[in-house]
Amino acid sequence: MSTMLPLFPLQLVVFPEERLNLHIFEPRYKQLVQQCDTQGSTFGIPAYIDNKVMEFGTEVKLLKIEKSYPNGEMDIRTQGVGILKITDFFPIAPGKLYPGGDIERIAMDTESGDYVLAESILSLLREIFELIHINKELPESAMDFRIYEWAHQMGLTLEQEYQLLCLPTESERQHFVKLHLERVLPKVREVEEMRRKAMMNGQFRNIIPPAV
Repeated sequence: MSTMLPLFPLQLVVFPEERLNLHIFEPRYKQLVQQCDTQGSTFGIPAYIDNKVMEFGTEVKLLKIEKSYPNGEMDIRTQGVGILKITDFFPIAPGKLYPGGDIERIAMDTESGDYVLAESILSLLREIFELIHINKELPESAMDFRIYEWAHQMGLTLEQEYQLLCLPTESERQHFVKLHLERVLPKVREVEEMRRKAMMNGQFRNIIPPAV
């Protein structure tokens, strides 16, 4: 069953449960936020890629208007609540300033993941984070690891993040991310080795010669 929803296309991908802070300055989106605030309604953030609104996006709820400015601009806090598919997009929703669309809510699967795959992904991430000196505390157990929670930390392009959003099961998302990280890790190791060699340049080095 389709539902009419206000839409706020952005050049980014929002994942379910993700918290996103936005500064609202355009009149059309001021109207959208004011409506969501007074009616307690949600809105959609579809990804905007290659100059077009993509078919899939994320439904978000307004958590709080953090600050209102004299000119009507706002700082808002939002949170993703689920995946949506746009079945009909309207650049201007009927009687409104902002875009809208008929949407279908897509059931989310975050529990079908494979424990062994999750452990492998965590191991890859830990090594990459260590190599590039990212001080983020990853879950100790694979049981607590969900792809959506770490998707922005994996070095994916915007297009890859959109591909990830479109995958319906946690297992598919795990396979997608693992393949990506396995491709990235050798490059990261190579860059770190180049950095290490550059740091050693000019130092006195104790090198044991081979027995020839």
